[in-house]
Parts: sequence; structure tokens; C-alpha cells
Amino acid sequence: MKRALVCGAGGFIGGHLVKYLKDLGYWVRGVDLKYNEFQPIHEHADHFMVGDLRDPDIIRKAVSSDLDEIYQLAADMGGAGFVFTGENDADIMHNSALINLNIAHEAVKKGVKKVFYSSSACMYPEHNQLDPDNPNCVEDSAYPANPDSEYGWEKLFSERMFLSFMRNKGLEVRVARYHNIFGPCGTWTGGREKAPAAFCRKVAMAPAGGSVEIWGPGNQTRSFLYVDECVEATYRLMQSDFCGPVNIGSEEMISMNDFAHMVIDISGKDLSIYNIDGKEFESKYGHRCPVGVNGRNSDNTLYKANVGWCVSQPLIEGMEKTYAWIAQQVEKQNG
Repeated sequence: MKRALVCGAGGFIGGHLVKYLKDLGYWVRGVDLKYNEFQPIHEHADHFMVGDLRDPDIIRKAVSSDLDEIYQLAADMGGAGFVFTGENDADIMHNSALINLNIAHEAVKKGVKKVFYSSSACMYPEHNQLDPDNPNCVEDSAYPANPDSEYGWEKLFSERMFLSFMRNKGLEVRVARYHNIFGPCGTWTGGREKAPAAFCRKVAMAPAGGSVEIWGPGNQTRSFLYVDECVEATYRLMQSDFCGPVNIGSEEMISMNDFAHMVIDISGKDLSIYNIDGKEFESKYGHRCPVGVNGRNSDNTLYKANVGWCVSQPLIEGMEKTYAWIAQQVEKQNG
């Protein structure tokens, strides 16, 4: 029986990954700052630790020499309202980098065979994502580096750090660049939620005949990958001989306005969208509108060539499941 540690098991992707590995017959230890608030992951895992991975003592307890694999998904992160305002940059860089350094060091010390690191498409250069209709997110476009956020810069640093541990310390690593992972049982309110969850929440809460606020002009584009396909792609990469970095995402690109209309159509409500940007946004929220780059879409050519598999679920199928779950959460909250 293989033994795995999932760092960030109290989070969205980490929680789904624990369940996936258990279904495959793994012995799984999870660790996070908190229990997963939407799934009883601590009950699915064979061992669950609540602890701060910035603390070397916690890392020493979590990383044991009998582990076959470590999946490192723990990070200080959130959606556009958290990452792109500039107000959280120091915490994002300090906290995430410290966690990654601790894990790499302890994995080498304990002789763990393999470590997966979840990077992000946010590390791609801003200058390659100016055209919303033709963004360039091919893996070798990462340099010259120019991420549009400190979150992206930290991800790029940690990619290089893990790969340097492979070259110099013999640590076998796999690095994936996630593209906007979504699905049920994730953060859907409070400021750290990402666009799919935010759109579902806004639509679910909107009264009939009302409008849904969309940040920015609405022509900015993204692709979104359903969480079940994300964890399968992660596992398949981990079992392959390819170290990456490699994209894990969908190639189904959509504009934010079209995405909002998709959610409205799923809901069956009679709603319109209202785009807010510029001075109007600053006046309402006290900071610039955090829209990120103009365009971003996964390119899966390298993953297909080296792992021999590709994601396939249409966006609307995942969004139907996600909207149903978030609408249920809204209903519970409203009593």
C-alpha cells in the first residue's frame, strides 16, 4: 500500500485529492491549518493533522520517512479580490515560500521518494496575456518572466526551488501549473473565492429581474477546469516519468460576460449583468478593479505528449454541479 501526505488537505483541491487517493487504496495523511469546512476530510484520511506548515516542527511531524509521495498544495491564496489588490502581497510571498522551503528540506532529510508541487498559471508573463482572444500560456513562454502579481512571482520561485532540489539533492519532483480549478465543496464567499464560485453565489443570491455585478469590462477571458479532472490529472502526472512544469487546465476559453450568462442560464433566472470598472469600482470598493490579465487559457499539448491523457469535461457540466451546490449553501445561509 502506497503512503501519501497531502499538504493543504483542509482546502478545496487538497480535500478532493485525499478522497481520490483513498479510493485508489492509498494510506493518506492530511495536514492543514484547519479542518475542511465543507467535507469531513479528517474522517476520510487515515491521519489528519491540524498545524501550521510554516512551522518546521509541524513539518517534521507531518513528513515521515515511510511516505512514498507528498502532494504539496498548501498556500496562502484566493481569488482576484485577494491576490490582485496588492494588500496581501507580503503575506502571500512569505507564507507560501516558507511552506515550500520547509517541505522540500524535510522531504530530502526524510528520504521521501517523490513530491508534487502545485504551481499556477499566474506565473505566466503578463505581456503574453494582453490579447483576450489569443493568450500564450505554452510552458516555454514563462521566460522572460513577468507575472502580473506577487502570487505569480512566488509560484515561479517555488517551481525553480523544487526543481533545484531535484538537480542538487536528488528529490524527485513533479510540477504542475493549475489553471482556475473549480467545483463543489470550495470557498464560495468571504473574499477568497474564485470567479466560478463568485459568479454562482451572485446569481444564486440575486432576486428575479435583478442584475449580477461583473468586475471589469467582461471581455477578459479564462479557462476553468473541474476539480475531479484536476485531481486525476495531478495523479497521472505524479505516476509518470515527466517532471514538468506542465499545464493542468482546460482549453475551453470563455469571456467573463459569457461565463456570467452561462451561470444565469443554468440558474433559470431572469437576470442581467452589470460591468463595474475604473473610478466607479474604486469609489465603491476603495481599490482598483482586480481583473488580472486580459486573457488566459491552458495549452495542454505538452501534458498530452508526456502523460498520454487529457481532460475532456465541458465547462457547462462542471458549472451545473457547482451552481447546484453553491445555491444550496446560499439557501442554508438564508435559513
